[in-house]
Order: sequence, then C-alpha cells, then structure tokens
Amino acid sequence: MCSAYSQASTVLSVGGIRQQFSLPENIRLSLFSAAFLRNINDYLWVPNEPPVDLQFQPSGYLFLASQRGAATLEAGVKLQREEGAKVALLSPSQLKAKFPWINTEDVAVASYGLENEGWFDPWSLLNAFRRKAMSLGVLSCVGEAKSFITPAEDEMPLMARDRVKYVNVRLPDSPEQQPVACAIVVIAAGAWSGKLLATATARLPGGSLAPLPIQPRKRYVYMWHCPDGPGLECPFLIDTSGAYFRREGIAGNFLGGMSPPEGDEPDTGDLEVDHDFFQEQVWPRLAHRVPPFQTLKVRSSWAGYYDYNTFDQNGVLGRHPQLQNVFVVGGFSGHGLQQAPAAGRAAAELLLHGRCSTIDVGRLAPGRLLHGEPLREAAIV
Repeated sequence: MCSAYSQASTVLSVGGIRQQFSLPENIRLSLFSAAFLRNINDYLWVPNEPPVDLQFQPSGYLFLASQRGAATLEAGVKLQREEGAKVALLSPSQLKAKFPWINTEDVAVASYGLENEGWFDPWSLLNAFRRKAMSLGVLSCVGEAKSFITPAEDEMPLMARDRVKYVNVRLPDSPEQQPVACAIVVIAAGAWSGKLLATATARLPGGSLAPLPIQPRKRYVYMWHCPDGPGLECPFLIDTSGAYFRREGIAGNFLGGMSPPEGDEPDTGDLEVDHDFFQEQVWPRLAHRVPPFQTLKVRSSWAGYYDYNTFDQNGVLGRHPQLQNVFVVGGFSGHGLQQAPAAGRAAAELLLHGRCSTIDVGRLAPGRLLHGEPLREAAIV
C-alpha cells in the first residue's frame, strides 16, 4: 500500500455499500455508485492492464430493529423502495427462517437489501481511480496540504478577496512548504477537511470564516475467527445495539465493530486499538445476537478515521458559501467510500456546469451549515 494512503479513511474502512438510508440524497448517491461499481471496467479499465476486480460480495445489508426503532426502519424502507432500491421487510419469523443462526427474541422487524448491497475491497477501488486518472494525463503528486492563503486586504478588490489564492504544500522529506497557485480548490481531505479549511486567512465581508464541522472520529475494526459462525449467506448485519459484522472470506473469519456512545469518543491523536472496547462492548452484543460468537477468537484489529460531520452526520457537497473558488466534498460520516463515485460525478458537474444534472444534491450544499439548517441522516453505523 502506498504510504500516502496509510491513514486514509478509504483503505482502513470495511468497504460496505448499501442503499438503506433515511434521506433520498443518500439513497440516490449509493444507487449511482452501485451501478458504477457493477460496470467499473467500462469506466476505470486501463488499456493493456488487467481488468479491475473489486472482489465484490453481493450479500446485502441486514438492519435489525427493536420495537422502539421499528417505525423508523419501516419508514426508511418505504422511501428506499420509492427511490428504486430493492429492500425487503422481514418479520422475526421470516428472519429466523432465512438466517437460523440469528437470535431474534428482541427483534421487531428487519430490512434486507436484495441487490446492489454488500462489500468490496477499498484499496482496489482507490487504486483503480488513481491508475485511470494517471493514464488520462493527470499528474499525481504526493505532499501534505498545510494551509490556504487568501489575498491580502490591500492586494485585490473586495469582491476578489473571498477566494483561496495559494495552497501551501509540504513535500515528502522536506521541512519547507511551497505555495501552489490555484484557480479552483476542491477540499476532499476526509477527516482533516475542517482543519484545513480553518487555515484560510481571508478577512471576509461580514465577519470571519464559518467553520466546517468535519472532524476525525476514530473507529476500531476487529477481525475474528469462528468456525461455527454464519456461512456464505451471511449479510452485512447491523444489530439493534449498533454493533455490526460481516463475513471476511470463506474460512470462518469475520470482521466488525461499533461506534462508541456520543460523548465517549476515543482520542484521535493516534490509531492505537482499544482491545478492551471489544471485550466489554462489542463482543457481548455480538454473542447475544449470534450465539456461536460466544466462542470466537480475535485474530487482528486496526483503527481508522470517520470524516465525521458533527453538525448533522451527513455529507457536505458543493461550493463554499464564503470562498467563491472552493468546493467541499466531505463529512460523509462513515459512508463516503461507497458514495465516492457519485459524489465525484456531482462535484465535476458543479465545477463544469454550475449545477448537478445526474443527482440532485442541492440540500447537501455547505450553505446549510452557515444557516443552521441540519439535514440529519438516521442510518449512521
């Protein structure tokens, strides 16, 4: 793996894709991405190189809901079906018949994705995008964007000051930063997007720069072995408790985790794994839902970052409301990888045509942050 991506959210994710969301924008983005991934060699194949293989596993997502969450899940499925997603509602008896290894005693209803859902290899997708771009003449440079520079007050007219003029970049093995002139800036820096935007030094009309509420949130992924666990039919399961897991390969291996309670977030200063979190929080929930997991053996683990939108846990996509040459693509709070092809298409249309024609993402624009208008996504894992 290229060291430039060693801490990127993409390569440290579990690679899921689903259409089971509560907002139409997220359903549409993931439907577009699913079609893109299904026909990926029509878009990303490079002549004289092997075809792209994402190792896609079309096993679906399975959301479980207690009595308390049943109405929300059922309303979500209704919307998903209206948007064209193929999702089934299962009663506890139907759930037990289809997946006999699930303990259904506290499950009121479940939703199961019938197509376009499952998981794939994140590194293969990232590398495919990179190779295709370079084959078309894109120059790939490795460096760290450290800050934005806007024109000084006496340098340009007032209306030209609300823009980024330079990006300071530090190259590998160099203590110095080099200013790179830019006409358009797309902030797609993942968990560090908010911190990067905060470096803009413009004295903007009407006050200071509005913060971009995107922060890193550390999440743990654990891999375990359980030879008596679910078989090849195992979906990507989201428990009523928030714990999740999926199959990894065909040899009785699984991976999963869960998000910590709000207000109990781990330190983001490193990517160390808290093994007690699995023992005390994740494992009991998994063993309750899947009794064979009572004897599982953890084999490995890692940590990665969500680019977490603290405002409404939803993606931010569009032109910045105060910096006229800055576009933001980030804050997807755990579902950015699966929506990346669609978000990239929407961003390209905004840059080239000033509007999105393929997918209407107007409500995801950064202006909602400035105006205090949250657009909450309920199905955050």
